[in-house]
Amino acid sequence: MQIVLFAGPESLTLVRGRPFVDWQLDRFVASGARSVVMCVGEQGEEIETHVRRALDRGLTVGYSYAGEQRAGTGGALRRAFARLEDDFVLTYGDRYLPFDYSAPLLELRAHPEAVGAMTVCHRPGRVALDGAWVTRYDDAPSGLADCGIAALRRSALADIEDGAVWPIEALFRKLTRLGKLRAFTAPEPDLAVNSPELERYLGGLSELP
Repeated sequence: MQIVLFAGPESLTLVRGRPFVDWQLDRFVASGARSVVMCVGEQGEEIETHVRRALDRGLTVGYSYAGEQRAGTGGALRRAFARLEDDFVLTYGDRYLPFDYSAPLLELRAHPEAVGAMTVCHRPGRVALDGAWVTRYDDAPSGLADCGIAALRRSALADIEDGAVWPIEALFRKLTRLGKLRAFTAPEPDLAVNSPELERYLGGLSELP
């Protein structure tokens, strides 16, 4: 499994004495990841230096730098196109998922007609479903939110011009309109960096024998 991580300054934020990215990498390995591509911009060199120094997890880690022009999350992902596997998991540098990161990828692989699989959780958001298909991803309020982790096929990016400036949400809206975006409902909500919920969760992990 390959994971693409949008890493930023929050990746180096200390959480229970460790840079947050270390907690994420541990979780990636526990979920079966073997390859990570980090899309980095601000503090990218510091992140790369830290990860290279701390890396002893059996992961292959590559880097895609944003450069001087900010391209948005979607543009940054397109810039990493050559590094991407046929399908992959996408997540963010300020989020921690207390469940298996492979779950949306398994959902995607089980449905060859889909191009993406978004993870949703039960809290106020802007996602609507019909069964396990996303039917709306906009500003209208709903009881489901994007959890900050999704699986995508590399082919979803093929028609997007390299260098274009766009947010990843634009791709999710496009896939929703085409009826190509599946949903995986998370068993637990995502946890934000520096949140009390994350501190409690990681504290529980640290106390395990």
